[in-house]
Amino acid sequence: MKVKAAVINEVGAPYVIEDLVLGDLRADEVIIRMVASGICHTDEALRIGDSQCEFPSVFGHEGAGIIEEVGSDVQGFEIGDQVILTYNSCGTCINCKQGKPYSCDKWRQLNRIGTRLDGSHLFYKEDGTPVKNLFMQSSFSTYSIVNKNSLVKVSKDIDIRFLGPLGCGILTGSGTVNDVFKPSIGSSIVIFGTGAVGMGAIMTAKIHGCNPIIAVDIVDSKLQLAKELGATHTINSLDNDTKKVIMDLTDNRGVDFSIDTTGLSIVMEQAIDVLTDGGINVPLAVTKNKLEINTTKFVSGLNRSIVGVKMGRNIPQIAIPNLIGFYEQDKFPIEKLIEFYKFEDINQANEDVHSGKIIKPILIIDEEYRKESPLV
Repeated sequence: MKVKAAVINEVGAPYVIEDLVLGDLRADEVIIRMVASGICHTDEALRIGDSQCEFPSVFGHEGAGIIEEVGSDVQGFEIGDQVILTYNSCGTCINCKQGKPYSCDKWRQLNRIGTRLDGSHLFYKEDGTPVKNLFMQSSFSTYSIVNKNSLVKVSKDIDIRFLGPLGCGILTGSGTVNDVFKPSIGSSIVIFGTGAVGMGAIMTAKIHGCNPIIAVDIVDSKLQLAKELGATHTINSLDNDTKKVIMDLTDNRGVDFSIDTTGLSIVMEQAIDVLTDGGINVPLAVTKNKLEINTTKFVSGLNRSIVGVKMGRNIPQIAIPNLIGFYEQDKFPIEKLIEFYKFEDINQANEDVHSGKIIKPILIIDEEYRKESPLV
């Protein structure tokens, strides 16, 4: 089966739309006709070499699409189902059986190596050259092979063009608040960086009744949107002493929870420094930068915790339908984050998000999907 995919052929190279050949479908997989896909910071980190990757490769891991073919061992899904795509997990290791698929023993092999566990590929160039995949999904393609454990079925009535980012970026920010912090009403929180991950955290903090919800960024337009989505206070760190403002807002106590999405060393340190005694910090950025701190002064001496969180530490098949429910109740207005682009404009979309011009680009891969319902 021939497909069109956005291929990165070497580190730092732009996306190139190429004709590829889809490999054979396995019993535990489905073929997805991709409708739309978000672009995530992880895609860019891989492209520029901030995170390890082999090339050529097809990225994309915030896909939404329709099932076109179902493997013989796949249950609970059928042709025509609408699905949101997320990370893969084996489903059989101890962590998976304990409800922790985000800590799957084979997480790296399944999501980051670029092949199936047996070394086979999902994509090939027309001359037979194998092409790596990402998250066993590779949503920057018109069609893709996806493992059953990466599927989240959604209603056929909902417009899935808006929902791909629920599979990674927004899922991660939201899950950090909902499934890691588990805040009580009135808990204080600060989010450094108001991209899609940060905005997901802000919207979820509002749902939990956190107060104050403090958003920190250097772009005023993003801070204004953060306030619309639930931030009670915003700080432009270029114009303010961020720590002083946070301490003033919390009666010099510091915040209960902090998230860093920037990956900048100085910001990661500050996100810990503004915590109260017993506070919890989660650094979420994919970054090469390091965090160097005096653990006695910044962590153990104040009972603080720095917690690693991957994919929001939740079960996507439970979390994503819950987020869709909030979206349908106008409590999780992800449409305010989104700008739509044609598939062939992927490089422009990628440039726009990483320049700070937009927050979440979504590529429309199937322009015939709901053609009678224009995007607004």
